[in-house]
Amino acid sequence: MSEPTLLVLQADPPPRLGKLTGRVRVSYADEQSLAAQLPHADVLLAWDFTSDAVRLAWPGDGPRPRWVHTPSAGVDRLLCPELAESDTVVTNARGVFEEPIAEYVAGLVLAMAKDLPGTLELQRQRRWRHREGLRVAGSRATVVGAGPIGRAVAATLEALGITVAVVGRTARGAIHGTEDLDRLLARADWVVCAAPLTEATRGMFDRRRFALMQPSARFINVGRGPLVVEDDLVAALNDRVITGAALDVFTSEPLEPDSALWDVPGLIVSPHMSGDTVGWRDRLGEQFVDLYDLWEAGKPFPNVVDKKRGYVPMHD
Repeated sequence: MSEPTLLVLQADPPPRLGKLTGRVRVSYADEQSLAAQLPHADVLLAWDFTSDAVRLAWPGDGPRPRWVHTPSAGVDRLLCPELAESDTVVTNARGVFEEPIAEYVAGLVLAMAKDLPGTLELQRQRRWRHREGLRVAGSRATVVGAGPIGRAVAATLEALGITVAVVGRTARGAIHGTEDLDRLLARADWVVCAAPLTEATRGMFDRRRFALMQPSARFINVGRGPLVVEDDLVAALNDRVITGAALDVFTSEPLEPDSALWDVPGLIVSPHMSGDTVGWRDRLGEQFVDLYDLWEAGKPFPNVVDKKRGYVPMHD
């Protein structure tokens, strides 16, 4: 039996796949050559998970890989109707980013509560100006997104003494359904968006939802950029509808130097880095090799994406 073919959508640095030597034939594609190589691959590793190339190249003639893996939490840049309707299994990087993102969100909450951006700016100006910070313990947070990232964020915020409500697609156990979202937004000091990007969630944070929040509320997005109507967030901050916000993801990335978001008062901008800690690429490569071992042995996968929903379902 000939070796299966693993096709890797290139990105620098490349994945470390030495443990697969002698077990699989590895070939590499860029955005231009991907479509021509797809019919010859058994497995596709979309190592460049910031690219739309898979979604654009998938439709067409010929066979397609039986398994596609993306080393990211979100799969919105991957899925197209033809892939969603196929028998191809799609997996993601669940298990790698949850704790780092939760730590990052906690850092943002503390930074905004204690006005660390203001302290650093005053230090730069050599100005001594005493202020009072906020207590985090005893405040309320609404976390939108009940997947592994949202749950990790909730657990970390609860460890800071914050009362947390988690909102998912449907109510189950301690998870609220979307029918409770507006009510929970109106009472939250912190609103954290960690939802997947689907047709149902695109643009969910708009002018109406920001208007529901308390004037003292802060909003954080570590999910996907298009979950937020950015112009509406800019207006909410400029008009002091809410007090502050932090965005780690954007509708268009990288954020252009002339974007209005850089200068919005009360907004912290970071370059899609909340889940990226030292060694994260190595962990992603190791995870793929572990999944390949299961695929090669014909064993069940973890991290299988429900292609109709656009995320890995949670099982309580």
